[in-house]
Amino acid sequence: MRSPTPRRRATLASLADELKVSRTTISNAFNRPDQLSADLRERVLATAKRLGYPGPDPVARSLRTRKAGAVGLVMAEPLTYFFSDPAARDFVAGVAQSCEELGQGLLLVAVGASRSLEDGTAAVLGAGVDGFVVYSACNDDPYLEVVLQRRLPVVVVDQPKGLAEVSRVGIDDRAAMRELADYVLGLGHREIGLLTMRLGRDRRQGLVDADRLRSPAFDVQRERIVGVWEAMTAAGVDPDSLTVVESYEHLPESGGAAARAALEANPRITALMCTADILALSAMDYLRAHGIYVPGQMTVTGFDGVPEAIGRGLTTVAQPSLQKGHRAGELLLRPPRTGLPVVELLDTELIRGRTAGPPA
Repeated sequence: MRSPTPRRRATLASLADELKVSRTTISNAFNRPDQLSADLRERVLATAKRLGYPGPDPVARSLRTRKAGAVGLVMAEPLTYFFSDPAARDFVAGVAQSCEELGQGLLLVAVGASRSLEDGTAAVLGAGVDGFVVYSACNDDPYLEVVLQRRLPVVVVDQPKGLAEVSRVGIDDRAAMRELADYVLGLGHREIGLLTMRLGRDRRQGLVDADRLRSPAFDVQRERIVGVWEAMTAAGVDPDSLTVVESYEHLPESGGAAARAALEANPRITALMCTADILALSAMDYLRAHGIYVPGQMTVTGFDGVPEAIGRGLTTVAQPSLQKGHRAGELLLRPPRTGLPVVELLDTELIRGRTAGPPA
């Protein structure tokens, strides 16, 4: 018994022949429905369903139009960081909002330390996107050069600063951190520990020496450190007395380990300032576990203004992470008519919470 002849796969051309309409009409039914009457579009879609035609091939359409219909978001962190870090999560949500509003997709390109350079480079080169948003890259990030080699529109968020012909969205990190440090110093603190996120791509953790402090690879961390130094100088406190501890890993427990290292290095510390809320919250957990009362025995401050920090009364600097992501997406998809790069600095707010008080 002969097996039945398999039905040929329906195509745009065969569907057009079946309906006695042009191929453009079929394409419009899927991609530009406003170009057809409701009755004609319904007839096209019904026939397509009956014949098993799924719609125009997106790959072919991309090759034809030279448009991928998506934005690539590049971050030098593991993919899980997009969803675990509260500030990064808000930022990604902002980019997603702008993409959705402007009818674009969003491709997450995570090129963290767990990926080899070859693998990460291939991910950037192979990303089917119309442009890139680069989130918080260091000055010597190897993937930034690969992104620029694609010759697509690029918007940098936070860092690095000063890239020619590239727009950037960020905040005034130095001024924001100086305002916070002015507040802490105004409470009477003179022995201060500063817990920072990583200062370079090398996997260092712990106390930071003077040479590393002078030349960090991340502009944001450098600017926040300088903001504290400036406030200390203005208050007549030697900036060299600042105890700085670096955390390479951005994990929920990182702040606790950094707090321990700072207090072991300088037991006279009465205030722990942190360059991220995630570090401050972890430091508070460590202090509570070791019977150190906040703020009675130790002042703790953060930076970001994430919901958990606000809920726990953390004294911090709130930055508009959601708005930052949204604006980056807008700048990429709707660049200035002048064609010239722009730098947009968004406002921050000092939140005087319940975790800062005079030294004991």
